[in-house]
Amino acid sequence: MKFHQSSQARIAIFIILLFHFCVDISASKSPILQRKENSYFKHSIKGLDKIALNKESQVLPLTTTHIHSSLSSINRGGSEVMTETKPGLPASLKLLIGAGGIYGAFLYYGSLQEDVFRFTSDDGGTFKQAWFLQVLEALSNVIVGYAGMLITGATKGIPLTMFGISGAAQVTAKACTSLALANGLSFPVATLAKSGKMAPVMAGSLIIGGAKYSLREYLQVLAIIGGTAIVSMGKKKGSSSSSFMGVAYILMSLALDGVIAGFQKKLKEETAKAGVKPKPYDYMFWTNLFMCLTAIVISFGLGEFTTGIDFCLANPEILSKIVKFSACSAIGQSFIFYTIANFDPLVLSTVTTTRKIFSVLLSIFLKGHSLSLTGWSGIGLACGGILSEVQAKRSTKKSHSH
Repeated sequence: MKFHQSSQARIAIFIILLFHFCVDISASKSPILQRKENSYFKHSIKGLDKIALNKESQVLPLTTTHIHSSLSSINRGGSEVMTETKPGLPASLKLLIGAGGIYGAFLYYGSLQEDVFRFTSDDGGTFKQAWFLQVLEALSNVIVGYAGMLITGATKGIPLTMFGISGAAQVTAKACTSLALANGLSFPVATLAKSGKMAPVMAGSLIIGGAKYSLREYLQVLAIIGGTAIVSMGKKKGSSSSSFMGVAYILMSLALDGVIAGFQKKLKEETAKAGVKPKPYDYMFWTNLFMCLTAIVISFGLGEFTTGIDFCLANPEILSKIVKFSACSAIGQSFIFYTIANFDPLVLSTVTTTRKIFSVLLSIFLKGHSLSLTGWSGIGLACGGILSEVQAKRSTKKSHSH
């Protein structure tokens, strides 16, 4: 299948789809926006204190569990509801700001990440220093997190042991995703594969916790995994194939995603035992600080720190891309906090999940990936699984509201 449309036309179509999406999901206004101003501010801050960051590549930095628990506490926080609309920006405009910021930051983030690992210097060298990249990305988030703590106030007495363990696991998962790209796995395949992170979570829960899942949940995961496999095998002749090491690294990243969920649950329990409620920027600063420290140690141990600096100094073009990539990561976090503060978790989940689909499509259209009809059928199957997951969450939300 060939696409002859210009890049400008594709981008225009994407903007139209994004605007339609934002208008559609803004139709159901969050109950949070209907509370009195004082009650809203008090309980929003109280609920946001429970948010934890999950630093995965391409995939959203906040886990569904933390988002749902946080926003549930906000919804329970105030009992007095106004009949008239709360003064301020319209809900549709707030959604456009929040969703637009998330889309803009993380779509560009994904594009830059792909550019970094597809970059070839004049002497034929490529960027392989994935751990050095994690140092710079985590450092940018540490800076923004620290600035946020200065503004909102730092929480004292936070138990840091689980922050260290969780941060080390998260940065390792992100590094594995970057290493998959560095070892030949295409960005669309990597992104679709990371969308199936429920697979290791479900496997761990079934084996360890004896959890039960519906047939639909199994089919959703199988659709994402099966579609990703079809895309990987459905490239046209002459296009680069996914290397064994690329596949191995993305599987390692998925396995770590399943472990990280358990670490974050333990972190929540430890903070509750200590009687403290970390604010969002506490989570952002401390998690990324330990991520940064872990990446520094490993990058020095592997010799990537010095070689990464040398490569960037010899190729200023890639240095510019890495700086922008790191900035997008930190900026995207801020828009996530804004969206959580103004809308219920379903809105954020919808935005972040559909963002992955747009990332895949933009990569295919704008980065020159060539897919056969079989490859496109895999894209459709995987995206169908992702959208089915979003629709299931919307249905669950509606049933609980009645």
